[in-house]
Amino acid sequence: MTAPLDGIRVIDWTHVLAGPACSYYLGLLGAEVIKVEAIGRGDAMRHRGGTDNERAATGMSTAYLTQAAGKQAIALDLENSHGRSVFDKLLKSADVLVENHRPETLERLKLTEEQTRKINPRLIHCAMTGYGRDNDMSDAPAYDVNIQAISGLMAMTGTTETGPTRTGAPIIDYATGLAGALACTSALLQRQSTGIGAFVDVAMLEIAFSLMSSTITDYRLTGHAPTPRGNAANSRSPSSGVFDCATGQISLGVNEEKQFQALARVLNRAAWLKDPRFASDVARNVHAVELGAAMSEALKAKSALDWECQLMAAGVPCAMLRRLPEALELPAARQRGFATRGIAGFAGLPFKMGDNHDRKHDMPPRNIGDDTWSILRSLGYSHDEIDELHARGGVAGTTENAECL
Repeated sequence: MTAPLDGIRVIDWTHVLAGPACSYYLGLLGAEVIKVEAIGRGDAMRHRGGTDNERAATGMSTAYLTQAAGKQAIALDLENSHGRSVFDKLLKSADVLVENHRPETLERLKLTEEQTRKINPRLIHCAMTGYGRDNDMSDAPAYDVNIQAISGLMAMTGTTETGPTRTGAPIIDYATGLAGALACTSALLQRQSTGIGAFVDVAMLEIAFSLMSSTITDYRLTGHAPTPRGNAANSRSPSSGVFDCATGQISLGVNEEKQFQALARVLNRAAWLKDPRFASDVARNVHAVELGAAMSEALKAKSALDWECQLMAAGVPCAMLRRLPEALELPAARQRGFATRGIAGFAGLPFKMGDNHDRKHDMPPRNIGDDTWSILRSLGYSHDEIDELHARGGVAGTTENAECL
């Protein structure tokens, strides 16, 4: 069975996380991905250390590896006329360009969406920036942590005691990558009927807003600005949230009447169902503090794991709080293999669609310019022309004999 994007060529001219993640997801869907890096250090994320400085020192940091597999690597100097001519040839051969450079950079390099369209009218040009086009912040630089701060997301997270808190993982980066991949596949589908390319404008700020969609609607219709609520459930149900147990903590999502009835029975508190304070959702909202105290007392009788087993068996939405190593051992994680089902055994797509992964393209992350020679040959350059490009500083990487220059 062929993969959905078999035959599609993607030029990945990106850096850091969101852009590389976008092209990685397209590669997981079957596209051929060619990563273009500057000669020298390449993508700065290659050297982003922290937990594994040895890998970072070699240009293979864990942050880089995550979304680098399955990509051919070419090193170009786009400020060099010879390197730029190669890049233009790549664009002519491509279906999609993914880039995450500020508009002022594209203007300087003469690679704006208008200019790439002239190079290849069928090209899907996906631009990923902090704040999108056509506004006074278009050229402002931004990382995940900046967008979490400016979007209001951090101000909603944590408690009044902790103050604003960043989420523990770069969720805006990866959500932006997913949104970019969705946009590119949509544009490719549209091209089937129009025959022409498209410009895809992805803004990280809007990705953050999309993750808060229902909260934004609530604010627009009620005027009540959200405040940090700690571990309270978004449903605002008094029987939902995170509770301490004899050991560990458990997250409850008890939002429906049948769920509350099942909860009361499992906790050996069937009397709650006839207690006027707790017998209806309206009454429970009025007596939320009392219900919370009663639930906390009941839950301390057993461990979070014991309650999870019993409550899940009774159909009550719940989950024991786990650290990542424990979470990756869950049957839903281990048996579906998300953490290893991507290219070269890295993380995969957050959905399954048949068995489309072609192991022939199971390419591990590459060093800077590892595939320069083979890519140039595929573009029609002769041996002598490739040597000339190297000599004039337009390209770098492997020669025909795979000797790194």
